[in-house]
Amino acid sequence: MAPDETLDPRAALTAERDRLRGQVAEGIQTPDAMTYGSQAAAASQVFEQQRDLALRERNQQHLAQVEAALARLDAGTFGTCAGCGRPIAPERLEAIPWAALCIDCQRKAGRT
Repeated sequence: MAPDETLDPRAALTAERDRLRGQVAEGIQTPDAMTYGSQAAAASQVFEQQRDLALRERNQQHLAQVEAALARLDAGTFGTCAGCGRPIAPERLEAIPWAALCIDCQRKAGRT
C-alpha cells in the first residue's frame, strides 16, 4: 500500500465482522458414543471439543470488539482513545482497526 493510501476502517471492520460471524456460527461437533473406540480416542475427542469451545469464546469476544468499533464509527468517536481521549495512532488503527485504546492506555491496561 502506498503511503498516501489509507485503509477504509469500515470495510476492514465489516470484513472482520463477517469472518467472525461465520466462525462463530460453525457448529461444535459433539462426540457420539459410537465414535469412542478407546480411552485415547475419547480423550482426543474431548480435547478437540474443548479447544473448539475456547476458540468460539475467543471469536465471540473479538466479534464484540469489532462491533463496538463499528458503533464508534457510527457515533463519530472512532479513532479516539476510550481511556485518555487522545487520538489513536493511525498505524495502530490500520493494524488493529477494532482498537479502543491508544498504545499507552493499552500498555497500562496490561494488554498490547
